[in-house]
Amino acid sequence: MSPFFLLSLLFGLAFGQTASLCAPSEYIIHVEKRECAYCLAINTTICAGFCMTRDSNGKKLLLKSALSQNVCTYKEILYQTALIPGCPLHTIPYYSYPVAVSCKCGKCNTDYSDCVHEKVRTNYCTKPQKLCNM
Repeated sequence: MSPFFLLSLLFGLAFGQTASLCAPSEYIIHVEKRECAYCLAINTTICAGFCMTRDSNGKKLLLKSALSQNVCTYKEILYQTALIPGCPLHTIPYYSYPVAVSCKCGKCNTDYSDCVHEKVRTNYCTKPQKLCNM
């Protein structure tokens, strides 16, 4: 094999995967309010994917800031609002949710991201479902 081919292959593996595997991904949010008759299924996008990270074996020798792991997180988001059907007049029937426009590998910001993956499935409906395509 030529040295150019090997160098190109290594470069592609090192940088190509990290850039292409953290991206907006389709996701369905299920929203319901106790007072409303329906559960709303909202199609949106979230950031999901793989980010290159390193295991620090010398944890005692490094600063705390050097130990943080990169995650696939929002680079740019916008918010949209949906109307939950079947709500009585005294209830606010609107729900605002984030839509991922672009993503990046970086530190998880708990101001707008859930940085812990829960094993319990909580994204489901207990009432009749309506679909919202935005």
